[in-house]
Amino acid sequence: MTTNNGNMNGPLEGIRVLDLGRYQAGPRCALMFARMGAEVIKVENIGGDESRQNGPRVRGQSAYWVQYNSGKKSLSINMRSEKGKEVLRELVKVSDVLLQNFRPGTIDIMGFGYDVLKELNPKIIMINVSAYGQYGPNSEKVGFDPIGQAMGGLMSLTGYEGLPPIKTYFPLIDRITALHACIGALAALREREISGVGQSLEVCLADTGFTVNEIPISAYLGDGQLTERPSQGGGSGIVGGMYETADGYMILAAGNDAMWIRMSEALEKPEWATDERFKTRSQRQENGHLLEDEMSAWFKERKTKYIIDYLSSFSIPCAPVNTTEQAAKEPQLHERGILEEVPDPVAGTMWVTGKMIKFDRTPMVVGSAPTVGQHTKEILQELLTYSEDDVAAMVDDKVVETS
Repeated sequence: MTTNNGNMNGPLEGIRVLDLGRYQAGPRCALMFARMGAEVIKVENIGGDESRQNGPRVRGQSAYWVQYNSGKKSLSINMRSEKGKEVLRELVKVSDVLLQNFRPGTIDIMGFGYDVLKELNPKIIMINVSAYGQYGPNSEKVGFDPIGQAMGGLMSLTGYEGLPPIKTYFPLIDRITALHACIGALAALREREISGVGQSLEVCLADTGFTVNEIPISAYLGDGQLTERPSQGGGSGIVGGMYETADGYMILAAGNDAMWIRMSEALEKPEWATDERFKTRSQRQENGHLLEDEMSAWFKERKTKYIIDYLSSFSIPCAPVNTTEQAAKEPQLHERGILEEVPDPVAGTMWVTGKMIKFDRTPMVVGSAPTVGQHTKEILQELLTYSEDDVAAMVDDKVVETS
């Protein structure tokens, strides 16, 4: 079991991030900084961030909150008060990155637009995350992950022909936007080493949605090609698709020509490898329906584990289509530390995203999620040098909250 809040020899040790993010895309970006050893200060309202109430709940604790905020410090503060704003201004002076994902313009109204930040600290990097961007035809609109999936065309291509547009269950656009934000901030920190000054950067959900669907959009803009969803059981499987087995489902990804030859050998159908109708990927996409019934029957007659082991012996990419329960028991998950169990003040322990990047000298840092205002005193007294009496007065005036 791992426990740490702050930094411990991660590759970003010494970097301080102010996380004003909410929901997923912003906090997930800040989480990446925390995992890489940065000191991430979660700036949340008095009473705590609203996502602390989100489900699912594990023994009274929000799995949602813990997943996106483990390893961070909590500063609970009333940012509407002048004293609260004073505290935040002082924090800006000693921080490297400020992340926010309010509606465009809100951060300026609050008094913390980039023009203000760079006056307080010329080296500050500001990350702006939004639904549609800081400028553009929809910049004033609000939105969440599904708007990126919908607007970029991803939903129209997910699933099979004849079905309504389908949204992915998990927040794909939020996750990728968070990575864009993190990569951009890391690049800005690197450039700062050369120029000596910070900069502002922005990412948005809608832009991510277009990049996810970039190949079909590029083909259409190039010469009007339209990418269509495959028909269910319509031949897509022989270049990569899902098959029902005797005890579940599995996915096959034998897309290139060499893999198709090996697939033909594995299914004891060597004639398929030399048949002119299936020799190239495009030909297999066009004519795959001719083999679909025979291939489907082969998979249905065998259990998933047998198929995975057998096809893997031919170096054919394949995997089981797991339920959440099955995925949680996968040896890959546990042996590589993708999720780790950490102490939790509410639930006792919680499982959180672990070391998704394996650094050989400066390993990722996995910590617990903080209670509301857990680090308020530490931040105010040790980092900003407010006195104990100052902090007590701010607590009495409901400027800050401690725990």
